Amino acid sequence: MKIKKVEIKRNKLDANFKLYLFLKELNGSIRLSDNEINIFLETYFSNQKLSYKKMLAILINISDEFSDKKKASLLALLYQIKNNIELEVFIFALKLIQIKPLLLAEAKLTEIAGLSKLKNINQLSIEYDTISKGRPYYTRVNGALLSLLFFSKLEEKDSSFISESTEQYITTLFQQYFHLKENGLEPNQMFMLMFSESINQSIISDAGSSYEDRIFNILIGLGIKAENIRKLHDENDSSTEFDFFFKLNGKSYGIGAKRTLRERYKQFIKTAQMSKLDVMIEITLGLDLSEDKAKSIRNHNVYLFVADEIYASKEYLQRIKGIYPAGDLNLKLLKKIN
Repeated sequence: MKIKKVEIKRNKLDANFKLYLFLKELNGSIRLSDNEINIFLETYFSNQKLSYKKMLAILINISDEFSDKKKASLLALLYQIKNNIELEVFIFALKLIQIKPLLLAEAKLTEIAGLSKLKNINQLSIEYDTISKGRPYYTRVNGALLSLLFFSKLEEKDSSFISESTEQYITTLFQQYFHLKENGLEPNQMFMLMFSESINQSIISDAGSSYEDRIFNILIGLGIKAENIRKLHDENDSSTEFDFFFKLNGKSYGIGAKRTLRERYKQFIKTAQMSKLDVMIEITLGLDLSEDKAKSIRNHNVYLFVADEIYASKEYLQRIKGIYPAGDLNLKLLKKIN
């Protein structure tokens, strides 16, 4: 069966490119304040009877009043406008930029609400790790669905998602949306490209705690002072770095902490043969911890803590002395092992 060639008309591609360009630049390097956007919108609404060339001249003049950094980027955008439709696309992009923070805040609030699930889950469990790792994906999916919902409201001319005081504003947004759709624009798709980038930036800035951070918090919770916990290389094997080193009741402890072991456990075993530490511990989820690896680690007197779920599901781990479920990590046990 022959597949029909996919073809996008050039004028449609160009129109959507302009919308994405405006959204990308306005959301990126330019970053107009709400007040600056309002200045543009007020000027546009007050002078709509003018030709696009005269309107464009006014907007260019307004841009001259902004900071040098914003002015240069704004002028570069405005000079891209070649007709009345592209001017309308620019104005529509400004409106979407104003609405973006509302959708982003909604996406983040949903994510924050989901964090309450963590309160009764051990921080070193697979369940906790899965929720923690899944946060960025959850936020991206939520953002995509919120964007889809917003544009479906526009399609249905449903203003229930916004207050009555802004009814006139949303009415003009409806009008522009349908007019631009008639001219081949796909605002939802172009907005989502920009919105997903904003979500990704938000995820990076609000990144959750790492596996090592969670262990650090647990150690502090056990009563070990933060200032007494260090990260350092073993003095006899500089190739090995202990994620956590501290002293407790006169004994020295070195802890390696990695979600998965891979081949790193071999380096820790080598260090165990040379190190003068009293206690060496590896903390890992245990997803790649085979019976042979577990026995090899324990044969060198390195203690192992693995996720509760893995410990409970692997009988061979339960049979090997010196391997514990992470949920049993406590001060009493730390003092006991040697």
